[in-house]
Amino acid sequence: MFEQNYKNFADSKLINYSLVKYNERNEVDNPKVSIIVPVYNAGEYIQRCMHYLVMQSVKDIEIIVVNDGSTDNSMEYVQKLSKIDKRIKIINQENKLQGSARNNGLNHAKGEYIGFCDADDFVDYEYYETLYNTAKKYNSDIALAEYVRVGTNKFKPRLNIDLEAVYENIIDKINICKQNKNECPTNKIYRTDFLRKNHILFPEAMYCEDKLFSIKAVYYADKISTAPNVRYYYWENPNSTVNSKKTIKHIKDKIKAKQDVLAFVKEKNIPVENWYFKAEKKRYGLFRFPFIIVKQSTESEKIFLFGIIPLYEKCY
Repeated sequence: MFEQNYKNFADSKLINYSLVKYNERNEVDNPKVSIIVPVYNAGEYIQRCMHYLVMQSVKDIEIIVVNDGSTDNSMEYVQKLSKIDKRIKIINQENKLQGSARNNGLNHAKGEYIGFCDADDFVDYEYYETLYNTAKKYNSDIALAEYVRVGTNKFKPRLNIDLEAVYENIIDKINICKQNKNECPTNKIYRTDFLRKNHILFPEAMYCEDKLFSIKAVYYADKISTAPNVRYYYWENPNSTVNSKKTIKHIKDKIKAKQDVLAFVKEKNIPVENWYFKAEKKRYGLFRFPFIIVKQSTESEKIFLFGIIPLYEKCY
């Protein structure tokens, strides 16, 4: 497991993923899983990510790499690897952000299920096989695995899955996914027909695009099954769009994403506890340094001083 080999992953730049070690593989006509990898300037990490994908224990997969207008050497290694492993498909597009790249991959996917893996992250070797087998066993629309944040000298589980089980009640589905704190789509696989039938796509041209996608998928899924003992590893990349210095657009997109989720929850009358989902309604002061923030939930709204000190609550 990861903890036993932590130093091997602490700095991906020190690892030599030689192309010589990989076997030639042909394209799969009917893949079990299509793995979509959006790539934007991930040259430091893409070799590690691709290694764990091409070495998956399940071989009947396709790996769709969507180059979102990278300006570094991200695609050099992928292009070389794709000549050895024909399961790798490369799609090039102008830089339109991650939502557009994922949607582009979705449009080309042929797999029975779809998985998402970011270019600076990686997974266990048995990750997609375990998720696929669990999904098939329970005939579930979504299969869910553990999620860990990692980085140099860091190992922080964010979602622990202890048991193999299936969930059908909407509140149970939301709780097992920790939907208010762990909206990521990457620690799951989704039945392709399910996504297309319900027209579930990512918002484009914005950051935090995964929030609305995730709540829609969880809501519409008839069943969500859990797969213990495999993990998705989210690498704490200091230069990623999440961890880099936030622009006004980052801030506005995050606020809008939460507003969209809350609006969806209200529209569908999802019976969550008040303040399980919340969103900013108004702010007063400089945009980066607000003095007063008004936040709303399903049943009430609160006024906060500096965004953290509650001053007043009004129930609807």
